[in-house]
Amino acid sequence: MNVMRYKGYFAKIEYSDEDECFIGRVQGINDIITFHGESIAELHKEFNESIDFYLETCRERGEEPNKPYSGNLMLRIAPGLHAEVAMTAKLQGKSINQWTSQILEEALH
Repeated sequence: MNVMRYKGYFAKIEYSDEDECFIGRVQGINDIITFHGESIAELHKEFNESIDFYLETCRERGEEPNKPYSGNLMLRIAPGLHAEVAMTAKLQGKSINQWTSQILEEALH
């Protein structure tokens, strides 16, 4: 996956053959931020400047920059997998919620 990170923000990166440049789009915020660059160094610079400008603009407006998330995550999984998850969690003395949160945390970090 082509992803850039800066100050806790993530951007998905793609290459445009038509424009002959890299194009990035910031994910997980309340607005749409895109940026581009012909080199990786230029792309990093544009991404960082875009995030800094966005955060300053949000501060000036008194707006929250991040998309709100409730903390509730609904999953549809196969019944057999659900049973295995439930048993594994129980054997570790945890709820499915606690076990899944731990596994997701470990996978991300």
